[in-house]
Amino acid sequence: MNEKEGVRLQKVLAEAGIGSRRHCEELIGEGRVVVNGKKVFRFGERVDPQNDTIHVDGKRVETRSEMRYYIINKPRGVVSTMNDERGRKSLAAFVDVRERLFHVGRLDTDTEGLLLLTNDGELAHRLTHPSYGVEKTYLAEIHGPIPRDLGKRLRAGVTLEDGPAKADKFRIFDQAGRRVLVEITLHEGRKHIVRRLLKEVGFPVQQLARVQFGPLRLGQLHPGGMRALNVREIGELYKAVGL
Repeated sequence: MNEKEGVRLQKVLAEAGIGSRRHCEELIGEGRVVVNGKKVFRFGERVDPQNDTIHVDGKRVETRSEMRYYIINKPRGVVSTMNDERGRKSLAAFVDVRERLFHVGRLDTDTEGLLLLTNDGELAHRLTHPSYGVEKTYLAEIHGPIPRDLGKRLRAGVTLEDGPAKADKFRIFDQAGRRVLVEITLHEGRKHIVRRLLKEVGFPVQQLARVQFGPLRLGQLHPGGMRALNVREIGELYKAVGL
């Protein structure tokens, strides 16, 4: 690419939501912007937004205009597919099907919560590959009383029919009578893993929701709600899987 090709770096950064052009120029001047592995200090630097890799303060900036990133709060009773041959309610009821998006991982039909939708195949692959160890956090309703050593047992691991499994983190989130809401975090994605893990230690799940996937949090997004990720969130996803 010669000098006359491409787009000025500060314009690309501003259009990606990093800040005003003046602020982006300051970032460049401070050596906080890296293009294709090299620090850039020159304001007039031109880049190819579709092919060049840009980082600001160590976080990748998504500049490819065709890339899409959303989270959706999948309601209970909805299957984690864009269509269902059995006629069950699918994600297509909440998503503009004109966009070619696919879901990253799955949630059981009876489980609600955070799903990531994107057309970024490399990111999706890394987020679901076991070697990257991306954590997922769930809120599970179980019935008490809860023994004091339950968290210790789950973190130590139990043996399921398809091998050992364990929680990375566990805590009691809320309690009202026999109803206990627990927060459990793990990094693997075997089918029904949270339900099977809690059932194995004697506490079948009554309701289950995923509230966090890697750095993404569900927050106040209502069931069936969907929103686009912001630049910071996209950068955090890339960082989580080494992109």
